[in-house]
Amino acid sequence: MPVRVNKPVIVLVRPQLGENIGKAARAMLNFGLAELRLVAPRDGWPNPSAGPAAAGADIVLEQAQIFDNLADAVADCAHVYATTVRKRGVTKPVLTPEQAAQEITAETGRHAVLFGPERSGLETDDVAVARAIVTVPVNPEFASLNLAQAVILVAYEWSKRAISAPDANLAQPTVEELLPPAPQEELDGMIAQLEQMLEPRGYFLPESRAAATHRTLRTMLTKPGWNHLEVRTMRGVLSSLAKPPRKG
Repeated sequence: MPVRVNKPVIVLVRPQLGENIGKAARAMLNFGLAELRLVAPRDGWPNPSAGPAAAGADIVLEQAQIFDNLADAVADCAHVYATTVRKRGVTKPVLTPEQAAQEITAETGRHAVLFGPERSGLETDDVAVARAIVTVPVNPEFASLNLAQAVILVAYEWSKRAISAPDANLAQPTVEELLPPAPQEELDGMIAQLEQMLEPRGYFLPESRAAATHRTLRTMLTKPGWNHLEVRTMRGVLSSLAKPPRKG
C-alpha cells in the first residue's frame, strides 16, 4: 500500500485583501497543496476579489474553511509553524522552509503553517501558538515578502520533498531530450572544413604560431560537446560562407 505524504494546512491569519487570498491559493495549488484555512478574514468570506486572483485555483477557495480564531483553526494539528521575519519576543526553534518541509514530510500528525496579515504579519500571540518559527534570510534593509511569495516559498520546499510520493499530484515539466554528442569523425570534419576556409586567408600566419593556433581553434570548438545536429548546422554555415556573395 503506497505511503501517503503529509500535506501541510496553509492558515492565513486575519488576511486583509481578497486578491492576496486568491494569489496564495494559486501558489498553493501550483505545488500540490489545496487545504486552506482562513482566520477572521478582514473583508469576510467569500470575497469576490479572490477568484480572479486565484487564476484557476478555484478548488482551493471553494474548500477553504473559515474560523473565528487561530486556536480553533489549528485545533486538530499536532505541529504548527509560524512564518515570520522576526522572533517577536518568543523563544522557539527557528527553521528554514527546507527544514520545515523535511519535518512535515517525516513526522506523523497534521501540520499547519501560519501566515500573518499583509500589513504587519503574525502577532506575538499568534507566534506563541506555534512549535517553531519558519523564516528565510532576507535583506535587513528590506524584509518585505508579500503573502503569496511567503506561501510559495513554503509550498515549493514541501514539493521538493514530496514529489516522489504517489499522492502528491506533482510532476516535473517535460524536459526536451538532449541529443547525444556528435561522433568524433563529424566534429573533425567540421574543424577541417573551417581550417580549409581560413588557410587561404592567412589566418594561421605567422608559420611559427600555426600549430598553436590550430590547437586553440580545436580546443575552442570541442568544448561545447556539439551534437550531430549542431555540427551539421555549423557545416551549413561554413558552406554558405564559402560561396560567392549573392548579387542583388
